[in-house]
Amino acid sequence: MTVLVTGGAGYIGGHMVLALRDAGEAVVVVDDLSTGFRWAVPSDVTFYQGDFGDQTLMQQVLTAHKVDAIAHFAAKIVVPESVADPLGYYRNNTSSARNLLEMAVRHAVPHMIFSSTAAVYGEPDVEAVSELEATNPMSPYGRSKLMVEWMLEDTARAHDFAYVALRYFNVAGADPQGRHGQSALNATHLIKRAVQTALGRYPYMEVFGTDFATPDGTGVRDYIQITDLIAAHMRALAYLRRGGQSLVCNCGYGHGASVLEVIAAVKKVSGVNFEVRLSPRRAGDPARLIARAERARERFGWVPQHDNLDDIVRQALDWERRLHNHQR
Repeated sequence: MTVLVTGGAGYIGGHMVLALRDAGEAVVVVDDLSTGFRWAVPSDVTFYQGDFGDQTLMQQVLTAHKVDAIAHFAAKIVVPESVADPLGYYRNNTSSARNLLEMAVRHAVPHMIFSSTAAVYGEPDVEAVSELEATNPMSPYGRSKLMVEWMLEDTARAHDFAYVALRYFNVAGADPQGRHGQSALNATHLIKRAVQTALGRYPYMEVFGTDFATPDGTGVRDYIQITDLIAAHMRALAYLRRGGQSLVCNCGYGHGASVLEVIAAVKKVSGVNFEVRLSPRRAGDPARLIARAERARERFGWVPQHDNLDDIVRQALDWERRLHNHQR
């Protein structure tokens, strides 16, 4: 059988493709290359360039391949951009996902792993948020992802279909073997932007918000290393294939680092004392998001192996240095 990876030329989806190949799985990728890179997909992986919401394309893909699971990563992910362009986010993240789900049901694809987000929680009142916490997204990005979770839940009730929705906290780092990393040209991820600044690609690092109710006034996030995140996906896939029921799980380490702490780690690892400028908060940014992720450990045996901020920063820095060897 074959695993279809939407967004498989991107950061997280690309790492999933590598993990599936390492495990001997057959893989097919659909990506429109709006933020992904063709070179990121190995040459022996079947690739279709196009929109995952294009039902004509998905008809072609699902007819040509015996797909037993879809790992769905393709999405717009920038919170401030979603505030400025909500309809674009609902079209791409939600409407297109509805089209993909319809094609999955039509072709009797039994399993889906969905790339969701901690943004569905909004700004919870607890120190660390569990899957039982109420959802209250603060941005169209978070709402667009939560809507997909609702569609998955309803689809699983109505059809022979099961899913795992993984709510990511802040994904960072790169493949320890150096095969892939965060490569988007204008990525807004904090660690990527900070290592780019350390390498001189930006003249200074901008910090958005210094008046949050956190120890140093900057936002606190739970940074999960990409290989650990993908290990959760592989565990989820095995769980579904064993007949596991639909599930929503957090993916994080259960502790956080502030923006200033991350910047300090980048300065230490890179040896570069770059300029930092302080700016007002951005719309839609909560003060703190930290995971409780016991469910993933208990339900499908996920055991993180790479919980070290300095190592995560070092991987991101090493990958950024490699990027000049690649072409879009």
